[in-house]
Amino acid sequence: MTCVFITGATGVVGSELVPLFLESPETEVRILVRAEDENRLRHRVDDLFDYWQLSPDLEADFRRRLVALPGDVTRPRLGLGGDAWQRLAREITHIVHAAGNVRLNQSIEAARHDAVDSARSVAELAWASRASGGPAKLDAVSTVGVAGRMQGLIPERPLTEPRAFHNTYEQAKAEAEDFLLGELDKGLPLTIHRPSMVVGRSDTGRIIRFQVFYYLCDFLSGAKTWGFVPDTGEATLDIIPVDYVARAIHCTALHAQSVGRVLHLSSGPDGAIRIADLVGQVRARYADRGQPLPRLRLVPLGRVRWLLPLVTRASWGRTRRLLGTLPHFLAYLDDPQEFINGDTRRFLGQVETTNSVIVPKSGQYLIHVLGFTGSVR
Repeated sequence: MTCVFITGATGVVGSELVPLFLESPETEVRILVRAEDENRLRHRVDDLFDYWQLSPDLEADFRRRLVALPGDVTRPRLGLGGDAWQRLAREITHIVHAAGNVRLNQSIEAARHDAVDSARSVAELAWASRASGGPAKLDAVSTVGVAGRMQGLIPERPLTEPRAFHNTYEQAKAEAEDFLLGELDKGLPLTIHRPSMVVGRSDTGRIIRFQVFYYLCDFLSGAKTWGFVPDTGEATLDIIPVDYVARAIHCTALHAQSVGRVLHLSSGPDGAIRIADLVGQVRARYADRGQPLPRLRLVPLGRVRWLLPLVTRASWGRTRRLLGTLPHFLAYLDDPQEFINGDTRRFLGQVETTNSVIVPKSGQYLIHVLGFTGSVR
């Protein structure tokens, strides 16, 4: 019996990973859930099962082999008591670290607490597991954002060049990745996964948590901006469905030859969608649902930056929070990047005979993503 420990299991990527590992009847899964008490813990686990929509028999089987532990990935020893920590270290054979707080405008101290402190706690657990005789391979979910403002094609390797960052999230994730690569040099079996912008499932568009992509689409289509959109020219957006990300991580996690690799889980230069084309598809989806939008004015990016504070003050709720992060997106448009993923595609083709984890071109799945604008809570 193998035992996989997954952080971030109630988040976007982690919620897709758990059932993939449980598909094997010889696998048990431990997940860490931030919860104040047992009632909250059960509620969050029930949310997962509601999202998965399993048959009664399969749900019963998964519940039997899934154990939720109350804790906090950013706290020392994951917020677990001494006995629980030691027991977990003895039980697990594999760790998938998928926890992450994608907030672009928090302080660097808060961002480091989320990214770097959690990486240290997870690495400590992996070493404790190895000391107990377990293999404890670690698969860590990073982001292509660790490239910061590097120019040109971003390679599938550790990035040692000095670089600036668009936001504190990217900077903290880069520091966490650098720390983990240092643990790899010390002998910890490690694979780094760098997804690009993760969106809803390729088949339905559903996603378990609020995702900024849908609100970004609202902004770019003029639905929330008084009828103007930024003139993005030929700029592209590299997006990937969450089920493709999860299948790629699951597939490589099972293969020892993935140790030491940095994998780009992205559409890549040949699959990234032109933002202007995305705007057209979003607007078509609104029209299909009986919500035609007014004719748009294309506004130069500099003018959009000037208008953004006015639009933000006239908005509320999640839309206002999104608009607060849009300056970071506009900064990205100043130096858009492309992420090489040829080595990743070749490796996935070797270890996955059906190639089901290879990302299709954006147009093949966008219709599903754009057709679902809600989120499951």
